[in-house]
Amino acid sequence: MGCLYISEIINTHTPTAGDAYPFTIPAIRGLKSLKFTSAVTYFIGENGSGKSTLLEAIAVKLGMNAEGGSRNFNFSTKETHSNLYEELRIAKTPYRLSDTFFYRAESFYNAISYLDSLEGGNPFFSYGGKNLHEFSHGEGMVRFFENRLEQGLYIFDEPEAALSYQNQLRFLLWMKSAVDSGSQLIISTHSPVVLAYPDAVIYHLSESGLQRTAYRDSYIYNDMYSFVNNVPLIQKELGLFDTHPVERT
Repeated sequence: MGCLYISEIINTHTPTAGDAYPFTIPAIRGLKSLKFTSAVTYFIGENGSGKSTLLEAIAVKLGMNAEGGSRNFNFSTKETHSNLYEELRIAKTPYRLSDTFFYRAESFYNAISYLDSLEGGNPFFSYGGKNLHEFSHGEGMVRFFENRLEQGLYIFDEPEAALSYQNQLRFLLWMKSAVDSGSQLIISTHSPVVLAYPDAVIYHLSESGLQRTAYRDSYIYNDMYSFVNNVPLIQKELGLFDTHPVERT
């Protein structure tokens, strides 16, 4: 069984007509508070809906590096994170955090490079022992998920990036192992596979704000179900068939 290390986030920002990003994002602007009631919580939504912005703010508020990593990752390639974290209040439970990590696919390379720059000992000891730069992007991610998860709070921003279908299935098993060890996971994803962890809580960020949804009611599940069962029709609707092929030289 997982543990809840944070039980609620509260947005103290009062919306005004002069608000700028990120408080112009509907789901962020309308967020007052959000309770965590499950060891696994998902944020889903289209690009630009505020998923990564919200996860980043939670991670930074808890002292993790904005580009990814734990509280001990002291590097910055370029400070682009929003000031949402300044407006957040986080309610914590009595459980003590033994580990934290913010994984974001877009800057995972930067986090690995930071580890590679450290001197003394083996900075990759907790990641399988070998320099993750020696592996492909996908293989490096696999080694991270296989070796790094222990007991703690893990925030994952689109962990499916570079993971094959088979490794996304394995990711569900890595999640279970972490939860069984007493972890709390907060995840944003576009993958119907990664989203399939049982008894998780799913929040959908959209133009209408932030609403809780069920797996089979989620747009991610239904869009993918519709696609794989109607590929020829969708190809036709997208105009992918050439009715008058043009000879190319």
